[in-house]
Amino acid sequence: MSRIIGIAAAQVAPVPNDPEATLAKFEREVRTLASSMPALDLLVFPEYYLTGMGSFDAPSAPGYIDRVAEEIPGPLTERLCALAAETGKWIVPGTIAERNGDHLHNTALAISPEGEIVARYRKLFPWMPYERSVPGDEHVVFDIPGIGRFGLAICYDGWVPEIMRTLAWMGAEVILQPTYTRTSDRAQELVLARANAITNQVYVVNPNIGALFGTGRSVVTDPEGRLMAEGGSGEEFLTLFLDLDLVSTVREHGTAGLNALWKQLRDAAPPFPPALLGYEAGAVMRGLGPLRTPTEPAEVH
Repeated sequence: MSRIIGIAAAQVAPVPNDPEATLAKFEREVRTLASSMPALDLLVFPEYYLTGMGSFDAPSAPGYIDRVAEEIPGPLTERLCALAAETGKWIVPGTIAERNGDHLHNTALAISPEGEIVARYRKLFPWMPYERSVPGDEHVVFDIPGIGRFGLAICYDGWVPEIMRTLAWMGAEVILQPTYTRTSDRAQELVLARANAITNQVYVVNPNIGALFGTGRSVVTDPEGRLMAEGGSGEEFLTLFLDLDLVSTVREHGTAGLNALWKQLRDAAPPFPPALLGYEAGAVMRGLGPLRTPTEPAEVH
């Protein structure tokens, strides 16, 4: 049986500082995609899209994320689940600000066509010192029956090879990585998306926010690091089909028919001292100063 899934990586922009209007916009976008492209199965949106957080030309007030945060489950997730059930689509609605007692998490959800939350992932590597969400404590994958296994990562997680490696080790064949980058390091993120795909022999779906300052350039890469789609700077939907059997082929026979990475990691794994000794023990840490918090920190990266 073929394991092909139709996806949309949504490069969209919020209504600045208006989460209710942004949610209405999101609902229109989901319904439009579902009705106009019924072959699509999975819709993936950018990080923090539904918060309505603005950009440099429409900055959010201090404490904005705290004010719009919600518990899970809650009123927002009820609407998201109802929308997934209405349209019959798998939806990863970017991330939301999750209130968990006194903590705020940057949280990605995967919602099934039956309207159920099947996965919740709290960002492991917030963009410190700018982002103030509390890191999560677990890696998260979920299965789409008859298709395969998907891993969740968020934006700056892509700078930590161990996070992406762990998801692939857990069986992820596709990594969904919602992103909200409005800064000049988007160029480096494009390299990282391809590198993470290559070194883990996995698809990477990396939708970024669109039509705001310094944004766009969403990408989808295949398991050998080839760019399958790349967005511009505005709002658009990258729509395409992923064949998860290609992941199996590349892992079995090697990238370019040469590099059987996972077999070698199984049979001749190299030592990895940071995992045993901790990063703080590394020589690279000597002389590094503290993380310096800006006067008015950004909310996310």
